[in-house]
Amino acid sequence: MTIYTARPIEPAVLKQLRDTDDAGRPCVPYVDEEGGAPLRCCLRPIAPGEKVALVSYAPLRRWAADTSAAPGAYDEQGPVFIHAEKCDGSAGADPYPFTRPGAIRVLRRYSGDGHILGGRLLEFPEDAAAAFDTALDEAFSDPEVALVHVRAVEYGCFQFEVRRP
Repeated sequence: MTIYTARPIEPAVLKQLRDTDDAGRPCVPYVDEEGGAPLRCCLRPIAPGEKVALVSYAPLRRWAADTSAAPGAYDEQGPVFIHAEKCDGSAGADPYPFTRPGAIRVLRRYSGDGHILGGRLLEFPEDAAAAFDTALDEAFSDPEVALVHVRAVEYGCFQFEVRRP
């Protein structure tokens, strides 16, 4: 079984998003008094009282710019939470963050040219890591798959990206 890595948003991209997001809007920081929503900069839940921002992020567009891919209509942007100021990034303690038994995620597969190759729903059992490993092994068994985006089913929110090992 291959070891996969959940990728947080890159520090250079976070710096840009803290100024202007991928929809061209300025970042508007606020203090989240309740916490709990997923941070994509460090792949953990927001702690109550942290200063964060909700920004529009286009993960496939960002990846395509680095790889010369042309996702066309598959390019999409959506809301993600990030720390409003520079943070320490992902601690790496949880290989697959934002999982709990019963949660449902969709794993979208993309080719090297940025086109969607399909997807899979995954409802987490007690051993979420093993289920993720199996689903990613299945996705990357197709040699055309270059990366997988993990999204929440409830709101369609981007959770994190996994690239071909």
